[in-house]
Amino acid sequence: MTDYEVATAFLGEWGHFQQQVFFLLCLTVIPNGFTGMFIVFVADTPPHRCVIPANVNLTAAWRNRSIPLELDSNSGALVPSKCSRYRLGDVLSFSDRGFLPGVDVNMSNVPTESCLDGWEYDQSVYISTIITEWDLVCDDGWKNPLTSSIFFCGVLTGSFVSGQLSDRLHVPATVSLLFERLEDASPRPHPAWLPLCASLVVGRFIPESPRWLLSRGRVEEAEAIVRDAAKKNKIKPPPVIFSPLQKELQCEIKALNICDLLRSPNIRWISLTLWLVWNTLTIAYFALSLNTANLHGNAYFNCFVSALVEIPAYTLSWVMFRWWSRRLSLSSTLFMGGLFLLSVQLMPANLVYLSITLEMMGKCAVTTAFAIVYAYTAELYPTVLRNTALGACSMASRIGSIIAPYFIYLRSYSVSLPYILMGSITVASGLLSLLLPESYGMPLPDTVSHMQHFPGCCKKKPYKLTNTEEKEKVAEGKSPVFP
Repeated sequence: MTDYEVATAFLGEWGHFQQQVFFLLCLTVIPNGFTGMFIVFVADTPPHRCVIPANVNLTAAWRNRSIPLELDSNSGALVPSKCSRYRLGDVLSFSDRGFLPGVDVNMSNVPTESCLDGWEYDQSVYISTIITEWDLVCDDGWKNPLTSSIFFCGVLTGSFVSGQLSDRLHVPATVSLLFERLEDASPRPHPAWLPLCASLVVGRFIPESPRWLLSRGRVEEAEAIVRDAAKKNKIKPPPVIFSPLQKELQCEIKALNICDLLRSPNIRWISLTLWLVWNTLTIAYFALSLNTANLHGNAYFNCFVSALVEIPAYTLSWVMFRWWSRRLSLSSTLFMGGLFLLSVQLMPANLVYLSITLEMMGKCAVTTAFAIVYAYTAELYPTVLRNTALGACSMASRIGSIIAPYFIYLRSYSVSLPYILMGSITVASGLLSLLLPESYGMPLPDTVSHMQHFPGCCKKKPYKLTNTEEKEKVAEGKSPVFP
């Protein structure tokens, strides 16, 4: 196959065409922070307790003692129960007879009941959330993390569909994003429609990938886009950009699908390893993002800080991706992120801000790894499967984002437990990622046969050229041996 980088090298690396595509794509992701993290606030569970109906004639003493006290697992202090009350009939009887709670009546002997009349919620921070609107607490408490999980389920189908369509249909990359946004939207006007509208508007200005068009045998369309790019960059293109033999060569390439990610041992091990790494990243990233409401201090400020640490994280990922080993960059950031999270549970309870600092450093490291793994994954897979592979990795990682809220829910049993689990699996994934092949400085593979081999498992076999490829190499004055 004609070397795509060589054929399009005349365009330069950062001309007007590249800048236009880059900044238009940036416009489509700006609203994503809102649609991704607004669940932190709309699904928050404020302090709550059982409702004591106002029409029940209780004395002030009994109304104040109608909720039993229980030991808080986090602070160790006695707090009013969130999910039970003293049996209202008994309390009303004691009140009518003039008994005093704790004096005439031993409160430990009074039977309790569930919140039969609903709950009352603290509105000092949130006036209303989906938890308060639907009473998703207590016996239905499992629904609390489930609401966040359902939110992340929305992109699972979109990730699969968009990846498949991007490799098979002639749709710009931004149009593929629509399938990931549709699951976040609702029939009525909602801010979640903003990214959808942005993608629709911007999508018409972004051309299809010429490399993808070549992989589908659509040489004329690819050449037309490259010539238009040359015009925007004010560069005169050569008379022939892609080899005339490209059509004949592409006829020999069969259409691939998601099943081909597991067909051969080499690509299977790479795919499985990446799926595990992606799952770890989504667990750590979304769990830490959702946990901002549980940190000490103002929830809005904590969310702001959590987002702020991503700026140096993405800057660091750009530096590492430009000059450092892909494999070591991913492994080191995962490993450091895990160590920071494991260190949180070692901090004394009175050093709250130090614990938050360690958690934010862990979030920064995990975000860096998340940014690296996207581009690293794209470099490992061939052009004919690249979008499908990215969609499959994103789809597989939704298992992690779906269970991420349950990691945070474990803090109801132990505050340290989420950090221990997240830190452990992140460190393990950092070590696991060392098994992936290195792609730094390597040409992007065009076919499955061109992929790097999985170390210690699949030794790469010499690639045998087809008759068409051999003719093409000879015509270009190159040795008919790959690469």
